[in-house]
Amino acid sequence: MRVLFVEDNEINRRVVKEMLTAGGIEMTEAEDGPAGLAMIEANEYDLVLMDLRMPGMDGMTAIRHIRARDDGKANLPVIVVTADSGATIDADCREAGADEVIQKPVSMTSLYGTIDQLMARRGGEGLLIA
Repeated sequence: MRVLFVEDNEINRRVVKEMLTAGGIEMTEAEDGPAGLAMIEANEYDLVLMDLRMPGMDGMTAIRHIRARDDGKANLPVIVVTADSGATIDADCREAGADEVIQKPVSMTSLYGTIDQLMARRGGEGLLIA
């Protein structure tokens, strides 16, 4: 599985990368929304993890750009990874086109569980990792 993590915080990227690579998942990093969109344009991914608060372009705007594409990449599974916890954050993310939302700090259980459930719902195989 190939995952793109769009996140401006290097420590957060490093932590999530360690979690994913421990399960044999390949993770590519982008530091902001425009860089993430460029990576999606140039590469194939199975899943996008998207932070919300980033300089230049926030995650919701980047997700809307993904969903507005006119190719198969418009349907990329997107999981928001955020520290935002407002009453409407889940609904706001889904309205923007996100499939799921994970709260920071990210735990391996929530990360793998959410990925596994999302991919199963979309007809893919589970990760086979507890």
